[in-house]
Amino acid sequence: MNIANSLRRGLLILLACLPLAAMAAPSAHDVVKKTTDELLADLEANRATYKQNPEAFYDTLERILGPVVDSEGISRSIMTVKYSRKASDAQIKRFEENFKRGLMQFYGNALLEYDNQDIRVLPAKADGDDRASVGMEVKDSKGTLYPVSYTMVRIDGQWKLRNVIINGINVGKLFRDQFADTMQRNGDDLDKTIDGWGAVVAKAKESADGQKAGGQ
Repeated sequence: MNIANSLRRGLLILLACLPLAAMAAPSAHDVVKKTTDELLADLEANRATYKQNPEAFYDTLERILGPVVDSEGISRSIMTVKYSRKASDAQIKRFEENFKRGLMQFYGNALLEYDNQDIRVLPAKADGDDRASVGMEVKDSKGTLYPVSYTMVRIDGQWKLRNVIINGINVGKLFRDQFADTMQRNGDDLDKTIDGWGAVVAKAKESADGQKAGGQ
């Protein structure tokens, strides 16, 4: 009788724990894998449309990637303490929005270059309790392999993207260097730099293409 009661009690505890396990927050790898799968499915279905209308692809990227990007953290990192501490809340928010759109353009243009790509998400590598890197291998139709690495941070229990390294190009550092250079050319005019961020992203894309060509 005691054994039966113990088994029954153990079963009840197990059943009570199942909903908690089901509601557990996704891991860094899970977030990257789910987001990548959703993005690729959409890209495969609409590739021809997106190549004719990249803006539509940027909108899709923002819808899919936006919720998992730590845009505030990345924005402050790009501005660096030197400029962010002088910026108003409104300026930081405006730059955050402009940055997010610029990131979608940069990342979207890179994705549109790959036809019939084979993408594999690798296991996450922990860097402490709240930071991890998730690697990804992108293989194009010619068999060329392009490594991608996502820096993920856990914020309020959810994993979010903090940086991307595409084929050896550190996007965060690239944008940070471009921001500092633009501020210098604009005479430290923060509003002018924020409002012209689209042109900065285009320049960063050219710089990245140059680095990629130089490495081949």
